Amino acid sequence: MAEIKVKEIMSKDVVFIKHGTPVKEVAKIFLEKKIGGAPVADEKGELVGIVTENDLIMQDVRLRFPSYIHLLDGVIFLESVKKYDEELRKAIGATVDDVMTREVITVAEEATIEDTATIMTEKKISRLPVLREGKVVGMVAKRDIIKALSRS
Repeated sequence: MAEIKVKEIMSKDVVFIKHGTPVKEVAKIFLEKKIGGAPVADEKGELVGIVTENDLIMQDVRLRFPSYIHLLDGVIFLESVKKYDEELRKAIGATVDDVMTREVITVAEEATIEDTATIMTEKKISRLPVLREGKVVGMVAKRDIIKALSRS
């Protein structure tokens, strides 16, 4: 099973979202294409982010301000303020640029599904863009790995 490559199981028909696309339009694309995420590309076709169903539903999540304590004349945050800022940005976002994840984790098409499953598990993500020479040539999702497991 470990010798199976991502290129053998990935979806090759990649739906790209253009940066600047309104969030509502992204939701419609996801429903029409029956997908749960897509890479975001700029005008040159370069990968600039990834948007998923989780990013879209952030607009309906109740935000919780990070816990903090007062100490002397200062404030110490007990949770990540950066994470709160990112959640706030996604909650009020109007376009895909506002809600997408910018630090995209990718996998090479020659990677094994064992390595890919490890990345997905460790990073707690469900899908990865697949690259060949720096260009997106496919998407691999947990479902693709499960299908490969069921066939072997």
